[in-house]
Amino acid sequence: MAEITAALVKELREKSGVGMMDCKKALAENNGDIEASLDWLRAKGLSKAAKKADRVAAEGLVAIATKVEGKGMTAAAVEVNAETDFVARNDLFQALARKAGQAGLAANTVEEVAAAVSDDITNLIATIGENMVVRRFAKHSVSEGVVASYIHNAIAPDLGRIAVLVAIESAGDPDVLKEMGRKVAMHVAATQPLSLNVEDLNQEHVEREKTVLTEQARESGKPLQVIEKMIEGRIRKFYEEVVLHKQAFVMNPDQTVEQLVEETAKTLGTPVKIVAFTRLALGEGVEKKVDDFAAEVASMTGGV
Repeated sequence: MAEITAALVKELREKSGVGMMDCKKALAENNGDIEASLDWLRAKGLSKAAKKADRVAAEGLVAIATKVEGKGMTAAAVEVNAETDFVARNDLFQALARKAGQAGLAANTVEEVAAAVSDDITNLIATIGENMVVRRFAKHSVSEGVVASYIHNAIAPDLGRIAVLVAIESAGDPDVLKEMGRKVAMHVAATQPLSLNVEDLNQEHVEREKTVLTEQARESGKPLQVIEKMIEGRIRKFYEEVVLHKQAFVMNPDQTVEQLVEETAKTLGTPVKIVAFTRLALGEGVEKKVDDFAAEVASMTGGV
């Protein structure tokens, strides 16, 4: 029997788009013959995965995984995409999304998460027949405190269409912090803030807003000093709309998120600080081509 080297497995994987373990098995079944192994993979339906890779995947699931570490905590959010929302209801796909979430706890990049579930994705593509990809990943850790989470439009525990993480540093009661953090996470899901603090806000957003507001103010025909005051007030209003700490808290619009944090700190008798947040919405920023759907309809109707 021919020796199945790493180079052979790598060559077959590159040609087939199939996972490492399946490539190794194919080579073993075919005495190391690449062409025979490709045919074997095709016969098993596994090489279909490679043909799906250029199809747009904008549906799927976002998954959250958490881990308590002493007085601290780590949480990861991972977006795993497929082509149709029907796949999100598949138990195998949900298991894949959960595994990707768990892989996120140990990863530092989306590439590392993707590598951890590469073979699972390849096999599932062959089974279900849709392109799949690990698209985005976020992780937050605190040495003391909690990383609260929230899933919007949940299809199963820790799986849904929008995932939010909120990292909170504090020596206070973890249960109280989690409750506050969950409320803030729900707020983030609803309001889509652009930054945590004014200082973190992308200056391009600020300058673009100033330009628009300046043009609007000039059209009023008012004196320059009045226009400057108008712009100052409108920029302050802009911050209140897009900066998390400055936003009116959705569950109590009479207080800001910043005031909610201060109130919680006072209740606990110890400082409380939100240090980071992430909001991942499924398919955000992905353009699904119209001709993808047309091609799918044509394939189902025989081109009629």
